[in-house]
Amino acid sequence: MELLQTGVKEKATGGSSSLALLSLTVGAFAIGMTEFVIMGILPNVAKDLEVSISAAGQLITMYALAVAVGAPILTMLTYKIPQKKLLCLLMGLFILGNVISVIAPNYAVLMGARMITALTHGTFFGVGAVIASGLVSPDKRAGAVSMMMAGLTIANIIGVPMGTYIGQHWGWRASFGSIAIMGAVTLIGILVFIPKLRQDPPVSARQQLAALVNRKPLVFLLIAVLGNAGLFAVFTYITPLLVQITGFAEHSVTWILILFGHGVTAGNMIGGKLADWKLMPSILGIYFTICVILTVFTLTVHHPVAAVITIFLWGAASFAVFPGMQVRIMNLAQSAPALASTTSHSAGNLGNATGAFIGGMVIMHLPLTSLPWVGAILVGLALLLGIACYWADRTASTKI
Repeated sequence: MELLQTGVKEKATGGSSSLALLSLTVGAFAIGMTEFVIMGILPNVAKDLEVSISAAGQLITMYALAVAVGAPILTMLTYKIPQKKLLCLLMGLFILGNVISVIAPNYAVLMGARMITALTHGTFFGVGAVIASGLVSPDKRAGAVSMMMAGLTIANIIGVPMGTYIGQHWGWRASFGSIAIMGAVTLIGILVFIPKLRQDPPVSARQQLAALVNRKPLVFLLIAVLGNAGLFAVFTYITPLLVQITGFAEHSVTWILILFGHGVTAGNMIGGKLADWKLMPSILGIYFTICVILTVFTLTVHHPVAAVITIFLWGAASFAVFPGMQVRIMNLAQSAPALASTTSHSAGNLGNATGAFIGGMVIMHLPLTSLPWVGAILVGLALLLGIACYWADRTASTKI
């Protein structure tokens, strides 16, 4: 636990720790924007680079794969670098990737630039979560992680629409230029506000991997995959659900998704507070709540007002579980918290892809209305695994 509670050379005041956390939040916002803004400017990119929409869509797929596969590898390769210095290097690489995106002369160069920025994604959140948890007292760690993660959720509400607007009015390259500027602001914030951290001697890559490749961390990574799969099995196809089943006009879906984003942000912050209060009970309770909400959604999807309310609550619950899961996985791999945190993001991205695939298979053979049931089943499996782990831990502690 010592590494997770890493202190600073001089105790940070409340104000300085808040500014340090704000710097991490701005970085998370920039990374979230660079991941998702491509969706809003995809036609512009495809037209300018003279590729098909399908080919341009691979810029999204390859980004996700680079996060899932590359981030843990980069974390292990950089384990000897002090955390603050590593964050600075990551933001420098992030800025470079977005600057290359601005000047990319063709599709291949843009793809390479996207891969560069994707490599920084998981490692930034992994190291950032460790730093954020070390800036506060042990009973506030999940709240600090949730504050940093709020940047990612706010990026969906503000950053993506803003980046899309910029891209549609000043060209898609301007969108990446604005992200590069935010990366520079983050880099300055890290240099100025994040204190020099006192760290334990670095653990070798082999020892880190050994700490992670253990039954409990692996089970919780699987829980993260199943939980995200349940989310994206439904969310990937939310537009056809709302248009074809609920009866909304297509242009109304944008505003519903903005409302979903507000739910996501609120849930993320509330989830951090709940996890600081009771870690495992809150994780299990939130997963149970998601199962209930998705089950209810099978009924409310037919009624516009009820559907919108359900979607808001679903977004809040789905993202409320993330801070607790992040801290739990870090706790289970105490000698490798940065790798554990990074790998949890990789597991999340794997769950995103798995859920989208499962959802696609479902709607090929079953009605669209089957999706909330499938999502509830996947999250239910995550809940059952979590209950089994919690029960095993309580039984073991009782025997001691």
